[in-house]
Formats: sequence, structure tokens, C-alpha cells
Amino acid sequence: MTTVRNVPSALRREWVAVATAVSALLLGGAALLSVAVAGAGPILGPGASGMTSVGVRWLLPAATVAAFELWFCLWYLGANRPESDDDGSETDSLDARATVYESLGAPNLVTLARGALFAALAGFGALAPRPGIAWLPALLYGTGCALDAVDGFLARRGDRRTLLGAKLDLAFDTTGFLVAPVVAVLWGQLPVWYLSLSAARYLFKLGRGLRRRRGKPVYDLPDSVVRRPLAGVQMAFITVALSPLLSPATARPLAVIVLAPSLAVFLRDYLVVAGWYGESDLA
Repeated sequence: MTTVRNVPSALRREWVAVATAVSALLLGGAALLSVAVAGAGPILGPGASGMTSVGVRWLLPAATVAAFELWFCLWYLGANRPESDDDGSETDSLDARATVYESLGAPNLVTLARGALFAALAGFGALAPRPGIAWLPALLYGTGCALDAVDGFLARRGDRRTLLGAKLDLAFDTTGFLVAPVVAVLWGQLPVWYLSLSAARYLFKLGRGLRRRRGKPVYDLPDSVVRRPLAGVQMAFITVALSPLLSPATARPLAVIVLAPSLAVFLRDYLVVAGWYGESDLA
């Protein structure tokens, strides 16, 4: 992977601009949230101090998630090059630098916007649900999921599919699947056992990584006709569960129906990478 030292200066400056914009948006969001909540009375105490605390409580987890996302982007900034360049061969620093795009491009900017929405969603886990903000988590997560199709479309149409874009897309998908269920559980919309969906993703990666470290064979996952549709179903269900449309009493039985197939696919995928389940059996 191209190191940050070999990244064009214009690309580094653009990353700084993105980081500055995200920081400003989060600070502005915290201020607006404090004002919006003030109309219905302070959550954490009387007076201006209570209203300020609402914004601070929202900002801390939101900024933490955003900081991770921005760091992840910076760490892999040198991968802002065509996917076709990833042939596994070693290149010198000058050649590596020459292949790196000097701008993030529209697809990656859309992906970073998705990450910012998921970071904003994380902040609501620190607040209690109330009518004035009840729709915001669903709006943030639903918009982020919708943009998942936009960045891919832009990358294909503009022939701007990059290694960085693939890494950001996967990392932010995982972030969304972690943050959104946690907020839904904290708001009482989903049962705590629904977090097994988030745990399954990390357990799959952990198991695959441990096999590599131990020198055991790790097989590639072939394409599946059910993996992406199930992910889409999860996104839609979590979006609805985050909204006031679905009561907790209704969400619980639906969660069982939606969750079970996804957990089964994670188990099957691990059996495939471990070589215990044949590719010919994979749907």
C-alpha cells in the first residue's frame, strides 16, 4: 500500500478540508440540537447548562466515530488509485505516487458523507428519545444507506473505482451496522440480542484473521445471490426500527425473522473461508 508520505500534497490538503468540514458540521449539529431540544425543555437540567449538556452528550460519541472514520481515510489515503493497480506487485515510491489520484473524487466524497451521517447517528445513543428528535436517527441512517447506491453508481459511471473507495465502503458499512443497532437498542426499539448482528461481522473477521496468523488456509468468498439482498433487508428494517413508526412490541418478533437468515449467512461464510463448506454448495 502507498504510504501517506507518498500521497500527493493536493490529496492531503483535500483530506484536511474534509476533516475541517466534518468537524464544523458536528459542532453546528450540536448547537442546533441544543436549540431544538430547548423548545421542549432541557433534558439534563434547568437553564442553559442543561441545554448545553445535550449538545455535548451528542457530540462526544459522534466526534469519536467521525475521528475514527477520518483516521481510517487518512491511513489508506495512498490507496486512492485504480483497483486495477492492485496486482500484488511491489512498486517503487515514485511509481506508487504517480498512480495515486490527486483528488478524492465524487464517489469517495459521497462515501465520506455516509460516514459523517453514521457518526451523527452515534451521538443519539447518548440521548434519551423524545418527540422533538424521534425521527432524526432513522433519517440519518436511512439517508446513509441510500447513499450507498449513489457512491457505487458514480464510481462505475465515472470509471473512478479505487482501492480507497472499496476500503471506505466496507468500513463504513460495518460502522453503520454497528452504530445503528446500538442506538436502536439504547432507545428501546430493538432487543439487546439484535446486537448479535454487529458481533457476527467482527467475529467473522476475527476468525478469518486468526486462521491467517496461524498459517491455516483461508479461502475466498465467491459471489452470493443472498448476501447483498439480506444486507439491504437489514438496512431497511433497522431504518424503520429507528423511527417512531414501529413499536418495540412489533419490532421484536420482526427482528427474529430478519436476523436469523443473516446470522446463518455469516456462519456459512466462515465455514466457506475455513474450507469446511464447498463453494459448489454456496448460493
